[in-house]
Amino acid sequence: MEYIKQPKQIEDKSMELIRPHIADLHLTDQEIAVYSRTIHASGDVEYGHLIRTGLNAIEEGLKALAAGVNIYCDVEMVRTGINKKALAKLGGEVFCQVSSPEVAEYAKELGITRSMAAMRMFGQKLEGSIVAIGNAPTALFEVLRMSEEENIKPALIVGIPVGFVGAAESKEELAKRSKVPFVTVKGNKGGSPIAASVINALLYLLVQRSDMLYIEDKK
Repeated sequence: MEYIKQPKQIEDKSMELIRPHIADLHLTDQEIAVYSRTIHASGDVEYGHLIRTGLNAIEEGLKALAAGVNIYCDVEMVRTGINKKALAKLGGEVFCQVSSPEVAEYAKELGITRSMAAMRMFGQKLEGSIVAIGNAPTALFEVLRMSEEENIKPALIVGIPVGFVGAAESKEELAKRSKVPFVTVKGNKGGSPIAASVINALLYLLVQRSDMLYIEDKK
């Protein structure tokens, strides 16, 4: 059986097949790159009509990454999925502390999730940075609270938690309440690979793919 073996050819063919599914959305080239990468990561063309962005999210995300900002994640799966070589070329780093003993102790003391506690412990570090949430609705609710009550304003919130308890609601609140640029997905769908795909799409608009380790030998 003949099949495509080269990673770049696989990716190019995937993007070609994805393009008709978002043609009716009348997106900019930058938006097409983000939407396509999300569909590519999920294998689900429905994502094209579920993505929501606000407050010039793509433009502001690119500007922040180009300035070398750091990225703060709710779970290790998001951190692992982000292309750290590309991010490093722009001067940024990616952090997750959900597994740290200090976060676990703090979460237990307050009776909250570790992801929520981690966001609280990041605190002012989130100011002007990028927040990427792919698993925990509580983390997204907490970032919204910090933005409103503590005036901590990330440059971009990629809020795409997945699941059936609080996920859809947290994303609805993000779309309604966020005073900072955001990317989210309507409904229960989402997850760490999807959140990471949004970040990677922005990175790939700024850094030549040939300069990076190729980490997506799939689809």
